[in-house]
Amino acid sequence: MTLVSSLALLNACLNATAGVLLALGYNAIRQRRIEKHQRLMRAAFIVSCVFLVSYLTRYSLSGDTPYRGQGWLRPLYFSILISHVFLAICTVPLVLRTLYLARKERFQEHRRIARITFPVWTYVSATGVIVYLMLYQLS
Repeated sequence: MTLVSSLALLNACLNATAGVLLALGYNAIRQRRIEKHQRLMRAAFIVSCVFLVSYLTRYSLSGDTPYRGQGWLRPLYFSILISHVFLAICTVPLVLRTLYLARKERFQEHRRIARITFPVWTYVSATGVIVYLMLYQLS
Protein backbone atom coordinates (compact mmCIF):
# COMPACT_ATOMS: atom_id res chain seq x y z
CA MET A 1 0.00 0.00 0.00
CA THR A 2 1.42 3.37 -1.02
CA LEU A 3 1.45 6.49 1.14
CA VAL A 4 -1.27 8.03 -1.03
CA SER A 5 -3.58 5.01 -0.77
CA SER A 6 -2.85 4.79 2.97
CA LEU A 7 -3.87 8.44 3.38
CA ALA A 8 -7.02 7.81 1.33
CA LEU A 9 -7.94 4.92 3.65
CA LEU A 10 -7.15 7.08 6.70
CA ASN A 11 -9.42 9.80 5.29
CA ALA A 12 -12.29 7.32 4.88
CA CYS A 13 -11.77 6.10 8.45
CA LEU A 14 -11.74 9.67 9.75
CA ASN A 15 -14.95 10.44 7.84
CA ALA A 16 -16.59 7.33 9.27
CA THR A 17 -15.41 8.22 12.78
CA ALA A 18 -16.77 11.75 12.45
CA GLY A 19 -20.10 10.34 11.29
CA VAL A 20 -20.32 8.00 14.28
CA LEU A 21 -19.39 10.81 16.68
CA LEU A 22 -22.05 13.04 15.12
CA ALA A 23 -24.70 10.35 15.54
CA LEU A 24 -23.67 9.74 19.14
CA GLY A 25 -23.65 13.49 19.81
CA TYR A 26 -27.12 13.84 18.34
CA ASN A 27 -28.34 10.96 20.47
CA ALA A 28 -26.77 12.50 23.58
CA ILE A 29 -28.51 15.85 23.10
CA ARG A 30 -31.83 14.10 22.44
CA GLN A 31 -31.36 12.47 25.86
CA ARG A 32 -30.47 15.88 27.34
CA ARG A 33 -26.96 14.69 28.18
CA ILE A 34 -25.43 18.07 27.44
CA GLU A 35 -21.85 17.49 28.62
CA LYS A 36 -21.65 14.22 26.69
CA HIS A 37 -23.05 16.00 23.63
CA GLN A 38 -20.43 18.73 23.95
CA ARG A 39 -17.56 16.22 24.23
CA LEU A 40 -18.77 14.20 21.27
CA MET A 41 -19.28 17.25 19.06
CA ARG A 42 -15.82 18.59 19.96
CA ALA A 43 -14.39 15.17 19.11
CA ALA A 44 -16.23 15.18 15.76
CA PHE A 45 -14.79 18.62 15.04
CA ILE A 46 -11.25 17.52 15.92
CA VAL A 47 -11.54 14.36 13.82
CA SER A 48 -12.83 16.46 10.92
CA CYS A 49 -9.88 18.85 11.30
CA VAL A 50 -7.46 15.91 11.24
CA PHE A 51 -9.28 14.67 8.14
CA LEU A 52 -8.81 18.03 6.44
CA VAL A 53 -5.06 18.03 7.12
CA SER A 54 -4.77 14.43 5.91
CA TYR A 55 -6.88 15.11 2.82
CA LEU A 56 -4.84 18.19 1.87
CA THR A 57 -1.65 16.19 2.37
CA ARG A 58 -2.91 13.38 0.13
CA TYR A 59 -4.12 15.86 -2.47
CA SER A 60 -0.80 17.74 -2.48
CA LEU A 61 1.04 14.47 -3.06
CA SER A 62 -1.13 13.05 -5.85
CA GLY A 63 -3.75 15.56 -7.02
CA ASP A 64 -7.03 14.23 -8.36
CA THR A 65 -7.58 10.49 -8.47
CA PRO A 66 -9.39 9.53 -11.68
CA TYR A 67 -12.51 7.41 -11.38
CA ARG A 68 -12.13 4.24 -13.44
CA GLY A 69 -15.63 2.80 -13.05
CA GLN A 70 -17.90 2.41 -16.05
CA GLY A 71 -21.58 2.03 -16.78
CA TRP A 72 -24.28 3.26 -14.42
CA LEU A 73 -21.79 3.59 -11.54
CA ARG A 74 -19.98 6.43 -13.32
CA PRO A 75 -22.83 9.00 -13.23
CA LEU A 76 -23.75 7.80 -9.73
CA TYR A 77 -20.17 8.36 -8.56
CA PHE A 78 -19.98 11.86 -10.01
CA SER A 79 -23.37 12.89 -8.61
CA ILE A 80 -22.27 11.73 -5.15
CA LEU A 81 -18.85 13.38 -5.56
CA ILE A 82 -20.27 16.72 -6.73
CA SER A 83 -22.80 16.90 -3.89
CA HIS A 84 -20.11 15.79 -1.41
CA VAL A 85 -17.62 18.47 -2.49
CA PHE A 86 -20.21 21.26 -2.61
CA LEU A 87 -21.63 20.41 0.80
CA ALA A 88 -18.16 19.85 2.30
CA ILE A 89 -17.31 23.44 1.38
CA CYS A 90 -20.58 24.61 2.95
CA THR A 91 -19.95 22.54 6.07
CA VAL A 92 -16.91 24.53 7.19
CA PRO A 93 -18.70 27.83 7.94
CA LEU A 94 -21.78 25.99 9.21
CA VAL A 95 -19.77 23.98 11.73
CA LEU A 96 -17.71 26.97 12.82
CA ARG A 97 -20.84 29.08 13.34
CA THR A 98 -22.65 26.29 15.18
CA LEU A 99 -19.72 25.73 17.54
CA TYR A 100 -19.28 29.48 18.06
CA LEU A 101 -22.92 29.90 19.06
CA ALA A 102 -22.67 26.99 21.52
CA ARG A 103 -19.46 28.41 22.98
CA LYS A 104 -21.16 31.79 23.48
CA GLU A 105 -24.16 30.01 25.04
CA ARG A 106 -26.50 31.38 22.42
CA PHE A 107 -28.41 28.11 22.45
CA GLN A 108 -31.56 29.18 20.61
CA GLU A 109 -29.47 30.29 17.61
CA HIS A 110 -27.22 27.25 18.06
CA ARG A 111 -30.19 24.87 17.83
CA ARG A 112 -31.55 26.68 14.78
CA ILE A 113 -28.34 26.38 12.76
CA ALA A 114 -27.51 22.92 14.15
CA ARG A 115 -30.69 21.64 12.49
CA ILE A 116 -29.00 22.48 9.19
CA THR A 117 -25.41 21.73 10.15
CA PHE A 118 -26.02 18.24 11.53
CA PRO A 119 -27.60 16.63 8.44
CA VAL A 120 -25.17 18.37 6.07
CA TRP A 121 -22.12 17.36 8.12
CA THR A 122 -23.46 13.81 8.49
CA TYR A 123 -24.08 13.57 4.73
CA VAL A 124 -20.55 14.81 3.99
CA SER A 125 -19.07 12.25 6.39
CA ALA A 126 -21.09 9.38 4.92
CA THR A 127 -20.50 10.33 1.29
CA GLY A 128 -16.78 10.71 2.00
CA VAL A 129 -16.71 7.02 2.86
CA ILE A 130 -18.83 6.15 -0.19
CA VAL A 131 -16.53 8.15 -2.50
CA TYR A 132 -13.52 6.30 -1.06
CA LEU A 133 -15.17 2.92 -1.57
CA MET A 134 -16.21 3.72 -5.12
CA LEU A 135 -12.82 5.19 -6.00
CA TYR A 136 -10.46 2.71 -4.36
CA GLN A 137 -12.46 -0.48 -3.77
CA LEU A 138 -15.12 -0.77 -6.47
CA SER A 139 -13.39 0.60 -9.57
